[in-house]
Amino acid sequence: MQRRHFHQVLGAVLAGSSLLGASSVGAQGNRVQLRAGDQKGGLKALLDAAGETKDLPYDIKWSEFPAAAPLAEALNARAIDFGIIGDAPLLFSLAAGSAAKAFAAQRSDAYGTAILVRPDSAFQSVNDLKGKSIATNRGSIGHFVALKALDAAGLPLDSVQFKFIPPADAKLALTQGAVDAWATWEPYTALAETSQHARVLVNGRGLWSGLSFLAATDVALKEKREALQDFKQRVARAQIWSYKNADAYGQSLAKIIGIPVAAATLQFERRAMRWQDIDAAVIADQQRTADFYVKARLLKQKLEVEATFDKSFRLL
Repeated sequence: MQRRHFHQVLGAVLAGSSLLGASSVGAQGNRVQLRAGDQKGGLKALLDAAGETKDLPYDIKWSEFPAAAPLAEALNARAIDFGIIGDAPLLFSLAAGSAAKAFAAQRSDAYGTAILVRPDSAFQSVNDLKGKSIATNRGSIGHFVALKALDAAGLPLDSVQFKFIPPADAKLALTQGAVDAWATWEPYTALAETSQHARVLVNGRGLWSGLSFLAATDVALKEKREALQDFKQRVARAQIWSYKNADAYGQSLAKIIGIPVAAATLQFERRAMRWQDIDAAVIADQQRTADFYVKARLLKQKLEVEATFDKSFRLL
């Protein structure tokens, strides 16, 4: 069963790589190849636009995933070396026994991680969702924000019915009335708002830390350390470049990830993303997230998160 699951994950990775036009393995046998896991509107779009993929001293083989959960599965199977992943999905991966560790942190404004409802919905607060259905990815940051919103409102965490389906299916389920709400993240929130097929009922400010990470397998951290350090520097520089060139980047981002300019620009500007080293505040926020998942009974036992970070990678 495990072997079949590994091959399913590996097949998805290979399919994603071919769609993205992975960079050359290189004629020289000694060139390092980083197998990178990406999500829609993520790392590749940013690095390409900033010119940070030019003249690389290593090769990058890109694989795109629709959400963090399948990316985490690929990390667990060592089908990719590293990828960008939210705080909650990383916790589930680690709780499942993954040897992956986070080596860089990104903070962003949490607004766009939100619970959406149809524009004509009568719902005005999370309290109105009691007894209703919410579509989301299990273990995603959308799932986390929905649970935190219920908890903050004093509602039992089982007072709604969660339907665990991927973003494309969740969007359809919401617009067709098959579910009452959708807990999701950017760029899906911005797409829903700008196309006016949904509105934000609850946003993630005050509910979610806004953290996501670059996480790598134990093997990659050991054998491809220099390349991973260089990649971290490049993505941090690219993020700074993007906000200095917001208009141009918004146009480029829309083309690269295939969404309207208005949605691309909205989600980019309001996220205010910045890359940083792993520090005590990052670890404390991640521990609070882990403890909440124990409270929500989605983690069976307390998880000490500090050992799941590699703090030796520093921005220069």
